[in-house]
Amino acid sequence: MSSDDSLFPHSELLVEQGLELRQIGLNDAEDLFATVDANREYLREWLPWLDGTNNIEDETSFIASTLEEYGRGDGVLYGIRLGGNLIGTISLNWIDWPNKGCGVGYWVSNDHKGQGIATRCCVRLMEHCFDDLGMHRFVLEAATENLPSRTIAENLGMRLEGITKDREWLYDHYVDGALYAITAPEWHTHNQD
Repeated sequence: MSSDDSLFPHSELLVEQGLELRQIGLNDAEDLFATVDANREYLREWLPWLDGTNNIEDETSFIASTLEEYGRGDGVLYGIRLGGNLIGTISLNWIDWPNKGCGVGYWVSNDHKGQGIATRCCVRLMEHCFDDLGMHRFVLEAATENLPSRTIAENLGMRLEGITKDREWLYDHYVDGALYAITAPEWHTHNQD
């Protein structure tokens, strides 16, 4: 990764008035755990990590690992804040600087699903990745049966590149994955409409 700070993911991104992405820090552990815990059953349908997040200490350890990744330039975890309240997260789960690629992951609390929040947050993160960080390829993976996330990818103009068999272990079974991607030129063409 370059030592040029302009090529590092920003710690705050304004999506729109009242909706922002702010990097999760250790001081967010209690708030993040409370949001996860309140949405545990809802999130369990598609997210495999809930059994490892049982208390604030687990959350603190997770946040510390994301801060280490950020320090290495390997990823970043943002809190999705609506009116200042933490309602989910969106992250660059991996960054491949030599090939200028990255992968996104996100979740929004049950109370805020279906409102286009995840889509708008993805748009802002994609703008940041393509326009500020010089990324060329943006990837989103979702379970094949996770239709809301697949719809987000399709609405963003991402192309389905393939289905990966048994992509992820989800508590007691494997789920297949749908891999979507878009390149910077495709993104800019898609957003000229």
